[in-house]
Amino acid sequence: MSDLDSHIEAPDDAQEDERHESRLVMLIDDEPAQSRLISAIAARDGWRTVIAKDAETAIAILGTREGMQLSAILLDQWVPGDDACSLIAELKERRPALPILMLTTSSSPVLAVEAMRAGASDYLVKPVSPDRLMEALRTVTTRETPRDELAPLTEKMTATLDFDAMIGTAPKFRTALAKAAKAARGHSHVVIEGESGTGKEMLMRAMHAASPRAKEPLRIINVASVPPNSVESVLFGHEPNAFPGAFDRQIGALQQCDGGTLVLDEVDRLTPHLQERLAEAFESGIVRPVGAAHGFRVDVRLLVASNIGLGALVEAGHFDKALAERLSTTVISLPPLRERTGDIPALARHFLGRIGEQPGLRHLSVSDSALALLSAYEWPGNVRQLQSVLFRAAVYCEGNTLTEESFPQLSEMLGEVESDPLSATHEGVGIMLYTEDGNLRPLEEIEADVIRLAIGHYRGRMTEVARRLGIGRSTLYRKLSDLGIDNAA
Repeated sequence: MSDLDSHIEAPDDAQEDERHESRLVMLIDDEPAQSRLISAIAARDGWRTVIAKDAETAIAILGTREGMQLSAILLDQWVPGDDACSLIAELKERRPALPILMLTTSSSPVLAVEAMRAGASDYLVKPVSPDRLMEALRTVTTRETPRDELAPLTEKMTATLDFDAMIGTAPKFRTALAKAAKAARGHSHVVIEGESGTGKEMLMRAMHAASPRAKEPLRIINVASVPPNSVESVLFGHEPNAFPGAFDRQIGALQQCDGGTLVLDEVDRLTPHLQERLAEAFESGIVRPVGAAHGFRVDVRLLVASNIGLGALVEAGHFDKALAERLSTTVISLPPLRERTGDIPALARHFLGRIGEQPGLRHLSVSDSALALLSAYEWPGNVRQLQSVLFRAAVYCEGNTLTEESFPQLSEMLGEVESDPLSATHEGVGIMLYTEDGNLRPLEEIEADVIRLAIGHYRGRMTEVARRLGIGRSTLYRKLSDLGIDNAA
């Protein structure tokens, strides 16, 4: 067996029969622990892994029998260091069709731009959850779907922290923002529901920034990105020798956030045991670290997000009822982008403005025909995917304006798309004026939408809402009652 062949992770007996059907990924990484972890994650999704500990070995592997069978490359930036982009370019020159995903601890947009221009298909910031890693691999290697242009980048630009950055005038979206703005001023726990990429984490950040706890600690944990056997320690902490490998005391996130806010993304991924522990902790107000004989009294606000409604999970027996009831004082649902396509032009211009401020990029405009094309797509990855597509287009744009030609795969998928100059007037500013048969909606429905829009726009400040609408507060509250509008929305 050659030295290069010895880098191949040997499959177990159960996998041997299916070896001809498995896919092969090369991991360029010099950390054995991370290599074993990624190999194990990939194996669960049917991948075999070949390990290259340095750039020279990686280039040599390309010429081997296994190298010719590669479907993708995972590159840890620390291996080539500052020469990571040079290595990407060399790998792409030798194998142009082979997708490359870069792993890094840096969230710098400069590195993202350089890596993409060198030929990287995606850019993943460590620690990356198993789900995100496998989603990225599946996306760049699935032939049935466009590989690059529509593939959501795993990472996004740093999120801004206020409600003004939440762009959109669609009634459902503004209702959600109004409810969030009002809830932000309180201390109760909040559940944010919505599909992946709809902006749940950004909304929770904005709520913390607008809350009485804004100057207190904030910690954000994506449950799916933490190894299952570590989640309890991350949340509750542990004492020395509480379990094998626990050499030092660790303070948990609940204790760290005393007086502040803890954000749990993908809360539905908590194990039943941890769901019960959280419910008990918030009922008693006491957090007990793993292995500790005593606990600590804490005051923590939980903002949690789930792609699936907690109510449905409770009914299906997949989520603790007591914890769901304690969390669900306020439940906010963010609509998917396909239900607010009228917001896409404003979102596109907003994202291009932010992208233009990133080092290595510049401000670009976008043509009406390109906006019509973007608005015609259903965006399964929602707002995050739209931002990623615009980011990719901006990286490769040589002119000053994004046009239909900037999105060739969208054009190929959707064909010729005509922009409707009357669509904006039919929707007003996020308020539908016409029914589907072309007739005007009842005045009462339009008035209700206007009030919801105003509440969202002024972030639930009812005095300001009444002043801007030209009515008194008592009149406003009477209309809320008459029209059946929740005054939190």
